[in-house]
Amino acid sequence: MSQHAKSDRHPDAGKAIADLGPASNTPAPNGAVHNGAVPNAAPNAVPTAADIKRWRQYLADERAEAAVYRDLAQNRSGEERAILLALAEAEGRHEAHWLKLLGDQAGKPRHASLRSRLLGFLARHFGSVFVLALAQRAEGRSPYTKEPSATPAMAADEQIHEEVVRGLATRGRNRLAGTFRAAVFGANDGLVSNLSLVMGMAATGVGSTVVLLSGIAGLLAGAFSMGAGEFVSVRSQRELLAATLPTQVTLAAAPQLDIEHNELLLVYLARGMSRESAEHRVAERMGLFTCDCDPSLSLRPELPKTEDEHEAVGTAWGAALSSFCFFASGAIVPIIPFIFGMTGLGALVVAAVLVGIALLATGGVVGLLSGTSPLTRGLRQLAIGLGAAGVTYLLGMAFGAVIA
Repeated sequence: MSQHAKSDRHPDAGKAIADLGPASNTPAPNGAVHNGAVPNAAPNAVPTAADIKRWRQYLADERAEAAVYRDLAQNRSGEERAILLALAEAEGRHEAHWLKLLGDQAGKPRHASLRSRLLGFLARHFGSVFVLALAQRAEGRSPYTKEPSATPAMAADEQIHEEVVRGLATRGRNRLAGTFRAAVFGANDGLVSNLSLVMGMAATGVGSTVVLLSGIAGLLAGAFSMGAGEFVSVRSQRELLAATLPTQVTLAAAPQLDIEHNELLLVYLARGMSRESAEHRVAERMGLFTCDCDPSLSLRPELPKTEDEHEAVGTAWGAALSSFCFFASGAIVPIIPFIFGMTGLGALVVAAVLVGIALLATGGVVGLLSGTSPLTRGLRQLAIGLGAAGVTYLLGMAFGAVIA
């Protein structure tokens, strides 16, 4: 039966493990060897029906998780591909463990858990950082630490796998950190601010047409404000970065300086050089030395500029347009019922429900990417958003009563 585990291995898996380094056979604290062997506790014990059912479920989940890593590897190259294939190979070792325990009791393959099947679907069709974030949580919830039939090595493997997947997911998080932050914050601002505006206006007792026009005005005002703010922020940041770059004025001015009395030393001290390095650089610039021994703190325009893609500021117009669109996409949700002719309390309830669903979704996505519970993050977003809208509604009622 163990041949099934071998048949599921990716042809590059062995090479992937070889590229990443040899596996460890270090003894575990209780004397077990970390090589995936079947535990020695009660080797001849007859498994119960519950044991067999549980082991078969573990077997199905290991096969599904190995497939997830292989599917993710199809969309990667180089080191990331090798890491994912090595993880799939490790899940194959766990699969072989359960096959050995089950023997003839393995039977027909069971369906994997719903979580594992969802991961497999996402890996095959998307293969994004979201799948890695879900896989990170799945590895962190491994039952092997409390499973007497699992070896200590298997439990340790799952803990290490969580850290490996966390590292891979972090790479993806870094790539989309700026864009994702703008998208989530912009959409959330639009959802909460315009729902609060609509609720507050409706609470004063004005007609539905006025509420709709107020919502449209809030959408446009907020979107333009967000866009303008982002434009100014990015433009200012780029100007600040440009102002901090050292110039080549020292090269042009050095030949004309008084060799005995000049402030060239202060330039290099201000740039952060040690006094020894600064004095050496002054001597270079004054022509006393012919070498350029330490060019690291001087701007060298003849070298191509390098920019970390994760730290790129981006263009001001691109950031402004993105913020405008993200805010507008959130702000339009609360006024959808009014656009379709709904009025009164029913329109407010529908608006609150639509915004609540959107807040749960954005909060859940943040939770997935941050490696925390999507439900907890979603409920937190929901509580904050509806709480703000509720307070505004009460204030609207108070102002409406005063005006009346």
